Amino acid sequence: MKHHVRVIPHTVIQQEESVKEVPKGVELIQAPEIWKETKGKGMKVAVLDTGCDTNHPDLKERVIGGRNFTDDDKSNPDIYTDYNGHGTHVAGTIAAQENDAGVIGVAPEADLLIVKVLNKNGSGQYEWIIKGIQYAIEEKADIISMSLGGPVDVPELHDAVKTAVEKGILVVCAAGNEGDGDHSTDEFAYPGCYNEVISVGAVNLELDPSEFTNSHNEVDCVAPGEGILSTYLNGKYATLSGTSMAAPHVSGALALIKVYANRQFGRDLTEPELYAQLIRRTVPLGNSPKLEGNGLVYLTVPDHLAGIFEQSVKNVVAI
Repeated sequence: MKHHVRVIPHTVIQQEESVKEVPKGVELIQAPEIWKETKGKGMKVAVLDTGCDTNHPDLKERVIGGRNFTDDDKSNPDIYTDYNGHGTHVAGTIAAQENDAGVIGVAPEADLLIVKVLNKNGSGQYEWIIKGIQYAIEEKADIISMSLGGPVDVPELHDAVKTAVEKGILVVCAAGNEGDGDHSTDEFAYPGCYNEVISVGAVNLELDPSEFTNSHNEVDCVAPGEGILSTYLNGKYATLSGTSMAAPHVSGALALIKVYANRQFGRDLTEPELYAQLIRRTVPLGNSPKLEGNGLVYLTVPDHLAGIFEQSVKNVVAI
């Protein structure tokens, strides 16, 4: 298991000292419309990534703990500081809290469990990812978010993912950035193409498929992944692009959906039922399912589209 997995390739467009806005991707998936119902309080999202700037003003009260599984800081398990920036950006999209300044995440009251499985170079071993998933299971995470991938299908990694799902954890993965703009060709990255995960492709803010987004028949949905503003190192902010940026939109969306749906049904929904609730809140964009799966995550599905989703929900539940 000495194969390496890497942070999903991404582009840093610009860094900023300070901002004050709701990021466009958060608005695009209609998260603010759900905040009157829930902001994700009580949900625990395990972010398997490069760590986190735990002193960032938009994140410090959201981080409830974590562990380091990498070779950074002499493998000290208690230091899960981010020296790369990627993990901090992902964490902010999920749950950056409301402040007088800064950004806000999709689920701004969700808790973040920082699971550092990629080092300062954005690289990691499959063994680190597997241990990170096992740790998230032990910590009873509601959602695991992974914006990482590698070219090798490692059975032990697949087994860890399956165990998490069997325990009722929603596992969200970036589809990958090896796309060539041609939906007829397949590009695979693991764990993003496992059937058990929720595989997320990217669209731009005009809702066109991103040129770089992987296409294959395990893509479940898409979310904004270009020009995404979020938290970054040293208390700063940055705009990044990649399917890495799309996946945390869905992780945050699921934190909102799980609170809302459990409340509506008056019980704890199973992982397949929560997946169905997510797919119910998607809008087809007219592209190949290999590019967009069921479509764009859109938390307030318009009434006139309800009939379209009714059939897709039946199909999902029947699995």
